[in-house]
Formats: sequence, structure tokens, C-alpha cells
Amino acid sequence: MPSLDEWLAYQTRVHPQAIDLGLERLRLVLERLRWRQPQVPVITVAGTNGKGSVSAYCAAILSAAGHRVGTFTSPHLRDYRERIRIHDAQVSAEDLVRAFERIEDARGELPLTFFEFNTLAALLVFEAARLDAWVLEIGMGGRLDAVNVVEPDVAVVVSIGLDHQDYLGTTLEAIAREKAGIFRPGRPAVLGSRDLPGVVEDIARGLGAPLKRLGAEYDYSLQDGSWHFRGTRWDLPNLPAPALKGGTQYANAATALAALEEIDARLNIPAAAVARGLETVRLVARYQVLPPVAAGAPTWILDVAHNPAAARVLASNLRSDLSAGRTLAVCGILADKDAAGVAAELRDCIDAWWCVPTEGERGRTGAELKRVIGAEVAVRVEAADSTAAGCAAALADAEARDRIVVFGSFHTVAPAIDWLEAHDFLPPAPVPEYTATPQATYV
Repeated sequence: MPSLDEWLAYQTRVHPQAIDLGLERLRLVLERLRWRQPQVPVITVAGTNGKGSVSAYCAAILSAAGHRVGTFTSPHLRDYRERIRIHDAQVSAEDLVRAFERIEDARGELPLTFFEFNTLAALLVFEAARLDAWVLEIGMGGRLDAVNVVEPDVAVVVSIGLDHQDYLGTTLEAIAREKAGIFRPGRPAVLGSRDLPGVVEDIARGLGAPLKRLGAEYDYSLQDGSWHFRGTRWDLPNLPAPALKGGTQYANAATALAALEEIDARLNIPAAAVARGLETVRLVARYQVLPPVAAGAPTWILDVAHNPAAARVLASNLRSDLSAGRTLAVCGILADKDAAGVAAELRDCIDAWWCVPTEGERGRTGAELKRVIGAEVAVRVEAADSTAAGCAAALADAEARDRIVVFGSFHTVAPAIDWLEAHDFLPPAPVPEYTATPQATYV
């Protein structure tokens, strides 16, 4: 029997294209598998940025309420199994291999992409686990993304930015149309930003999808040490600050609550579970701050900001968290991303850069990235041969009270985590594997 790694390597060769958007192949395979749409609430989350955070809040709160929740996200940082979780425990290799065997038998001559195999496996694993709720993160776009084969009870669009333009369109309106393709007639459409292109609302209204807009049908306000959510069904004062850092996380948390209140009639979600979920939610490398491990050691910050909109949020967070020292950057950005736009957003926040390579067909060398970044900023810019070398060089240059932010591609942040763990800047945090029925936190 092939191992999980052998299956993953095989899946990169099945389809001649790495990305081939569309739903017909998945529908045919699911029909052959006799798969049925889930009979439990499904929340689907799309957006250029923020969808990982919104998905994490939804899953953490549902789990705190004692519900069995499956979460599908992408990409992964270090372990493919991060993508498919049940009650925050990652799927076992054995369950994945069994799912891949069923998919391979059913697909026949149909070419499936790597992500389509991934999505189909998640659907089979979740179906077998007999969950109470599903939280599904869209991979790219929305309308033609593989995840959109599932019919959601609530659809969320968190944000719209210029990304994946070769596939989604070159304008914000074109990209917005693709992401709004996850809306369904008569099912709530939650909008997680105050400045989304108007076409998002137009599409929802055209479908008869009830609109829930941040700043209109739902909103939040900050209080001393807490915050207040007001929605169409819930009014929750004195909520604890989200465990995920950064000012934008209040909007992300409110967006998750706006989605969750729509399924509260089917799954009881007490206020205590909301508070507990906000306090316990975890999401690696979303403005993740690692305090100094010793006197004179720098602070490390991990963030997968890899497009200008995400870099703008990172810059806001860096400005809000005042630092007595310098801010040094270890940065790697794929060749198909707007590295110049990222640098422009961060040019007044970073005192020195170490540009590191990214691997794969979409990769870019550290020297190439240095040329792009150097044209946008007026500070020191260096190139390193690897993420590990960039981290080591930044650490050697750092002084007490400095901070080092490692950001950009998942392919950059993942090896940085390996390096930080090996040098005792970050304690290993193994994720449990799903093996048994979870115990409810609240009844």
C-alpha cells in the first residue's frame, strides 16, 4: 500500500495543470462515490485575506460549545494533515490514505488536481466522522473552487484584494464576482469588510441571499479590556479580546459570530462557549508574537502576509505594537505575488531586510527578491541562500529590544518555524491526531 507521502507525490502528476478551476470533475467523482451533501450546518469562508482567522474562530467556538466540528483549510505549513481537522485534531495518515484509495478508484480517467484530491478527501473524512458542523475555507476564488461543490448554510466573504489575478481577474470587481460565487439563494451572505466592491452585495441580492454586512446588520465596539458584538440574533457584551493578535482580529471575530448566530437555532452555542472560543483560538503565523526567550534576545513575529492587502494589515500591527528597538525582516515571496506592493506597504516599518528564496515552480530566488524590494525601500536589503540562513543573519544583526518579523509565503514561514524550534526560540507544539470522540466543553 502506498504511503501518504507517495500518494501526495502521485497526485501532483495526475493532472497536467497544477490549477484547473471547475466543479464538474468533482461532481462526477462524488456521484460515483455516492456521496451526499452534509445534513449538518456548513459555513463556507472565502476572501483574499482573513478567511483562515474567521474559520479558526468558527471552529474554536463550535468546539467550545461541545460540538463535533470539521475544519478544512489550505495551504498547510509543515504537515499536509493540518488541512483536515476534527475538533482541532488533525486527520490520521491512515484515514487519508483510505480516502485517497476510494477517490482513485472512483475517478477513472478523470484528471484531478492536487487540491481536488485534497478537497474530496476532506469531504469523505468529514462524512465518516459524523460531525455536528463543517467549516470550509475556500482555496482560491469561490465560484469555481473545489470547495464550492458543497452547499453551505452560511457563506462568508471576508475581504477582496488583488491576488491570483491570472485565474480570478485583474480588477477588484472581477475578483469579487468570483468570491461571491459561494452565495446561495435564501442562505445568509456574511460580508466581513466595510469596503467590499458593490458587486458583492448586488450578487447576494440577486440571489435572494439575506445580507449581513459589517457595520450594518452586525457590528462591534471596543470597550475597556473587552468588546461588544451586536448581530441580528445575538447581543454579546463584555467579550474577551480575541487570542489572535492584531486590530483586524476584532472584525474577523465579529464576522465569525455573524455566521455562527445563523446556525444557533440548529446547534446551541452559549455565550460562555463564545467567550471560551475567543480565548482559546489558535492559528499559527497570523501575527504570531514570540516573546524574548532571554534577556537581550529579540522578539520574533511570524506572519504569512504575502500580498499587499495582508502586508497593509501587518504594517498596521507593527505600528500599533511599539518597539523600543529596530524591526528586521526575513521575507520570502513567490514569483507570482506582488512583492513590490508588499514592500511599499511596509517600507516605513522595517529597518533592514533579508530576502530568502522560495521553492517550486512559482519560486523566486533571494537575489531576485532583493532586486524588487531594494527598488521600493531606502534601507539595507540583503539576500540569503535559505530561510534558515536569513533567520541566522537577522539574529546575528539583532540587538536587545529589536524584533525580527518573518513573513511572506507559507514556504518561508514553515522552515522558519523549524529553525526557531531547533534553536529553542519556539517550543514544539505537536497537534493531536484524531482518534476518538471529543469530550464537550459545554453542554
